[in-house]
Amino acid sequence: MTQLHAILDTVTDPEVPVLTILDLGVVRDVRQDETGKVTVTITPTYSGCPAMNVIEINIRAALQEAGYDDVEVVTVLQPAWTTAWMTQRGKDRLRAYGIAPPQEESVDPLALFGEAKRVPCPQCSSTNTQLISQFGSTACKAMYKCLDCLEPFDYFKCL
Repeated sequence: MTQLHAILDTVTDPEVPVLTILDLGVVRDVRQDETGKVTVTITPTYSGCPAMNVIEINIRAALQEAGYDDVEVVTVLQPAWTTAWMTQRGKDRLRAYGIAPPQEESVDPLALFGEAKRVPCPQCSSTNTQLISQFGSTACKAMYKCLDCLEPFDYFKCL
């Protein structure tokens, strides 16, 4: 990990503070040119994500605190962000925080047969769970309930 990446790994998601922007996979590129200017390219988790403005400010602040005065943050929308860009460390952190991480597939094949997606409970690991709402605490999460331990939990949706 480069020094720039190590600095960026301290910048957390304001909506899910256990995740860094590297865990999320929103950092697409980091470059420093011959003049010392640092350019960080990011892709939002979705185009209307309100956290991206805060993330951009926090990227600038973290790099400037580390002595990088000339910082540019560039937002690119293509290719679109996908949960496949999340790191395994990020998925593990989500689970430990009580949020079910996204499943491997971005499309749920069971939906074709009217069967519910099996999302493991982050508290007890049971797959005896039920979708309560497609909308959780943020737009990128759905609300589920474990039918075994009876705990509600967020599920980080696949995109």
